[in-house]
Amino acid sequence: MPGPLAGVRIVDLSQVVSGPMAAGWLADQGADVIKIEPPHGDPVRALGPAKGDLASAYIQINRGKRQVALDLKQDDAKAALGRLIAEADVLVENFRPGVMDKLGFGYAAARRLNPRLIYCSITGYGADGPYAGLRAYDPMIQATAGIAATQLDKEGQPQLIQTLVIDKVTALTAAQAITAALYAREKSGEGQRVELSMLDTALAFNWPEGMFNHGFADDPPKLQPPYGRYTRLWTTKDGRKVVISSFQEHEFPALCDALRRPDLKTDERFNSGRARAKNIARWGPTLSAALAALTADEFMAGCQQFGTGGAVILTLDEVVAHPQVAHNRAIVSVDHGELGRVNTARHPIRFSHTKVADPKRAGHRGEHTDSVLADLPKGWPAAD
Repeated sequence: MPGPLAGVRIVDLSQVVSGPMAAGWLADQGADVIKIEPPHGDPVRALGPAKGDLASAYIQINRGKRQVALDLKQDDAKAALGRLIAEADVLVENFRPGVMDKLGFGYAAARRLNPRLIYCSITGYGADGPYAGLRAYDPMIQATAGIAATQLDKEGQPQLIQTLVIDKVTALTAAQAITAALYAREKSGEGQRVELSMLDTALAFNWPEGMFNHGFADDPPKLQPPYGRYTRLWTTKDGRKVVISSFQEHEFPALCDALRRPDLKTDERFNSGRARAKNIARWGPTLSAALAALTADEFMAGCQQFGTGGAVILTLDEVVAHPQVAHNRAIVSVDHGELGRVNTARHPIRFSHTKVADPKRAGHRGEHTDSVLADLPKGWPAAD
């Protein structure tokens, strides 16, 4: 059975992560994604371990797409792109503001070619404004959106999250927005422009708990300690690091049982969230001592037995080998021909009636140029 987006064609002009991952997410769900790259290729082709022009990160982000190389400085390449846009349902781009207009494919021009087109534009800081022209990468947005300010070290200094978290959450936000626009088109018959910035996405992502002291505009209540104050790592008897959670009050007794400290259930200093917050200077050492008396395996056995939240910090190798990961079949191997097998994370969504197939391979730079362009209504001469 075809995926939920079977029959949707996407022209992906984007590079690096935010746009390509959005289009890749939709390719997983059955869309026909045609990735347009310059002759030198997307920079992510060189990110991390690589075999030839296919780096591991590129494969994960761009799997299942048809790869077309076009030099958009050339008139014939622009003509080909125009014909692709005319046949597409969606266009995705993440150039800096104004670049698509200079290429001749801004929203107004693309709409003339295809009034039903969903035109998704992803920017760093926004389409206009004082920072609109700045180059934007994930760390810059983490800095500007308050993400780094919520990741304080033991000395209270801001830290960057060491993954491309904003690129990726922007990609998922864009993918959701594109499907919403496709649904709206089913009712109206018209396409539209979808705009989002990494900055706006990061603010929306960070706001619920990271910025909760900025929520009430009128007569604000007493400020609370930052959410991050309550999140930390703890050390077990065998030196492993663990995390715990008893966010809901009914979970606290289970945590006490898992820690082999049932006496804490009735300790008035700790038996409510407010009491623990008030007595955090005592609660920290008490919890540290309880965990230091248990191995990581003993702690996790208690979590499973009594139903409280806890987890051991796994190494990356342990993540790949974890029994729950294996049970979920969350990591699959894809045959990449001359590259051998490539491990990749399976698409995480399961649909009951429109099956998402296992991930497909990623293409070499320009691998499908001739075949894609030959399928256009007027054909395309094969390269000599």
